[in-house]
Amino acid sequence: MRTLFVTDLDGTLLTSREKISLYSRERLNRMMERGLLLTYATARSARSAYRAVEGVDFRVPAILYNGGLIYDFNRAETLKYTIFQDDEKHDVLSVLLRHGIVPVVFSAVPGRERVVWLTGGESEGIRRYLSRRVGDDRLVSVSSVENLLDGSVIYFKCIGPREQLESAWNILKYDPRFICIFHQEKYQNDFWMEISPREATKANAVKFLREYLDCERVVCFGDTSNDSDMFDVCEEKYAVMNADAWLKEKATGVIGYCEEDGVVKFLESRFGA
Repeated sequence: MRTLFVTDLDGTLLTSREKISLYSRERLNRMMERGLLLTYATARSARSAYRAVEGVDFRVPAILYNGGLIYDFNRAETLKYTIFQDDEKHDVLSVLLRHGIVPVVFSAVPGRERVVWLTGGESEGIRRYLSRRVGDDRLVSVSSVENLLDGSVIYFKCIGPREQLESAWNILKYDPRFICIFHQEKYQNDFWMEISPREATKANAVKFLREYLDCERVVCFGDTSNDSDMFDVCEEKYAVMNADAWLKEKATGVIGYCEEDGVVKFLESRFGA
């Protein structure tokens, strides 16, 4: 039975250093040489995800921006993408600004992917996020709120105190046009809110890849709220030991910690070391 394996990255396949371990890299490459169909589904962009798993020879298209983009790195080809309509992106930004939230906006203009933020509008969490990406040529600082929305907007990322983000989340989560994910940052005290068009979900992306790759079964791995919808469409779903308790309740089973290569050790037990 042809099976596709899909793993989340942060908190699942990656360690707290936001990298894949040497152990996982070596074993994954060995298993994929022997035919393991494995990809990842992440909130990260193409550039950020590629750097995090550098050295792993993934042969299956990746799911990025929580399902907003499906990209084949081997062919340098976009298979599917979902963007906000003009009225939608303006409505999201309006709600955020009313609650004092200035997001980082992921977008595209012809020939270029962009990560846009407002100069002087950065929260402490956003400053920390940007500091880890110094030298990234996608980074664009703008001086006016209007320019945040230039181009085709794929995804909004907000980082800040729980109370502030939650107030906007309680509005946006009820808007049927959007997917709004709210959770604590994996390695910090801040909370994150990630906003995407309604169709941009890991679940929809998994269903697309299942058909594209002609797979009969999908097995997935995750740790938090942006993996929940993916769990709903997979025949088997496994939560890492460090996952949220409620996600463990949805899981087929619970595997080892991300820090201890839980995903890869499970795959070895299933696919062979």
